[in-house]
Amino acid sequence: YTSTMMKILPLLLLGAVGVGAFAPASRRAASPHALRMSSTVEEDTAVGADSFLQDDDESDLTSKGLLKRDRYVATNRFAVRPGKEAKFEKRWATRKSRLASLDGFRYFHLMRRVTLNDDGSSTYDGGDKKDETNMGNYVSFTVWEKKSHFSAWRKGDAFKEAHGGTSIGAFLSTMVNSALVLQGPPRPAFYDGLLMQSTKPESIPETVDGWRNVAADGINVLPAECFVACNQFYVPAENAASFEQRWAKRESKLKECDGFVAFSMLRRDGQAKGHGTSPMTPDEATYQSTTIWRDRAAFDAWREGNNFRQAHGQKAEGEKKESEEAKKPEGQGPPPQWSKPPTPVFYEGTLVITGEEGA
Repeated sequence: YTSTMMKILPLLLLGAVGVGAFAPASRRAASPHALRMSSTVEEDTAVGADSFLQDDDESDLTSKGLLKRDRYVATNRFAVRPGKEAKFEKRWATRKSRLASLDGFRYFHLMRRVTLNDDGSSTYDGGDKKDETNMGNYVSFTVWEKKSHFSAWRKGDAFKEAHGGTSIGAFLSTMVNSALVLQGPPRPAFYDGLLMQSTKPESIPETVDGWRNVAADGINVLPAECFVACNQFYVPAENAASFEQRWAKRESKLKECDGFVAFSMLRRDGQAKGHGTSPMTPDEATYQSTTIWRDRAAFDAWREGNNFRQAHGQKAEGEKKESEEAKKPEGQGPPPQWSKPPTPVFYEGTLVITGEEGA
């Protein structure tokens, strides 16, 4: 416990992204000191996206042949202690946040990593602290219209409110709750969202003052509200432009699929700076395809259908012609663009927040 506190304390002092899941719940009354401090913060840090327009300059990327971003995606990876999953989710469900009301916000969910079973069910994958596979057993996932919108939120009073930074009492509560539930500090990761596709949601989850209105008891985990399929790619910098172009030229029929919610190819923003961020390590993916489905059944239906086979260069059922690539002798096809094979990762998403236009 002591060692965990010592690791988390510096990160909390800096206000790392996402730790605010452990800030005092919005339904608790704030002290007069907290209210005064919140008022001061709002006056001192009222900023808008216009103050960060330089973050939307992509000339350095496009000069290298890379695609322009369609969205900016902020994530935070957590290592939740075994048996503390429901408590972790409750802190998120009851946190103080007005995310949905902020300029540039598009979509949010909290996701827990799962292993897929042959019978169509899923099993929570908590990982193991010994080999650090526990990191990322939970991930917060937020989509912003532009990077400048994210920067404005991160520097503004709404961020501080959501992350327990409006009073000493709120900060101490954040620190203690984090140490009890997490195995080490969170690890933020930021991405340029490329080739974005999304559908308008059939229904909008209820929010109160910009955050989900969900009952959570801290004993049972929250029900899954979406299913997320990811594929992590390890693409060297010299292959990045050709990798993106190959994806850009692919024919996609995802929007025709029942239960499809959104897709984006996430390009890691390795230059992102801020509290809690650290340099990318060689074993971290540089790209990640992320597809959000209504549920596991919708994902399975797509994976077993012709659209999946066509998108992945496989012969559709009843199709007589093989692809040209398949006809080429071994070794004459296009060379791999990654340093090691892609890694699939799956999640159940909960606490979905979205607007009328979707992600």
